Amino acid sequence: MSTREQNGAANEVPSDVFSGRHDRRKVTDWVYEEVREAIIDLRLEPGKPLREAAIAQQLGVSKTPVREALSRLEQEGLVETTSFKGAVVSAYSPQDLTEIYELRELLQGAAARAAAEQATDGTLAALDDITEQSRALRDAGSTEELAEMLGRFDVVIFEQVENRRVASLIQNLRAHLMRVGKLTEEIPGRVQTSVEEHARIVEAIRAHDADAAERAMREHIRSVLGSQLEADSEPGAAGAEPGAEAGE
Repeated sequence: MSTREQNGAANEVPSDVFSGRHDRRKVTDWVYEEVREAIIDLRLEPGKPLREAAIAQQLGVSKTPVREALSRLEQEGLVETTSFKGAVVSAYSPQDLTEIYELRELLQGAAARAAAEQATDGTLAALDDITEQSRALRDAGSTEELAEMLGRFDVVIFEQVENRRVASLIQNLRAHLMRVGKLTEEIPGRVQTSVEEHARIVEAIRAHDADAAERAMREHIRSVLGSQLEADSEPGAAGAEPGAEAGE
C-alpha cells in the first residue's frame, strides 16, 4: 500500500462509529446527533479528522447535512477547523480543562447547595442508592458500570437546580462535562476515588448542611481536575491538545 493510501486509510471513519438509526427526523439534525454522540462517547477521539465524504458515506447521506452538522458542532466547541487537517474532533488544552472545571465547580457547587436546602426524601433515597451501588461496583472492580453510576449521581444533583438560568448554563456545558468525564474514566483509580468523594457530598446533603455540601462538591471537582491535568501531562494522552506536550 502506498503512503498516500495508508494516510487515506488512517483518516477513514471506522464503520462501527455511528449507530445508523434514522427515525425520519430532519437529516441534518440526525447527522448532528450521530456525530455529537460519537464525539462525546470518544468513539471519535480528540484530534480525529472528520472527512465530510467519509462521514456522508458511512451515514448514507450527502455531504451537505454533514457540513452543516460539523458547523454546529464547531459552534459548541466539539469540532475545530485547522489549516492543515480541516475539521477535526477538538482536544482539550490544560487551559481548556481548567476553564471547564472552574465553571463546573461553580455550577455543581450551586447544585449541591440547592440539594442540601431542598432535597426530598425521594432524592435522598436515590443518592443513598447510588452511593451504595457505587461502593459495590468499586469493590467488584466493575469500572465501566461504576463510571455510569457516578454519571447518575451528577444527573440527580443537577436536577435539584430550580434557577432556570443556572440550569441553562449546565445544559450548555453538559456535552463537555460528559466527554471530559469519559476521559477521566481512563485515569487509573480516578472513578474509585470519586466514590467516597460523592459519599461525603451525600452526607452533607442528607444533613441539610448547604455550606458543607457545596464545599465537598468543590473539593471533588478540584480533585478530578488535578487528576485530569496530571494524566494529560503524560505524552500521548488521549485528551491532550496535539502539540501540547512539554517542549512543543
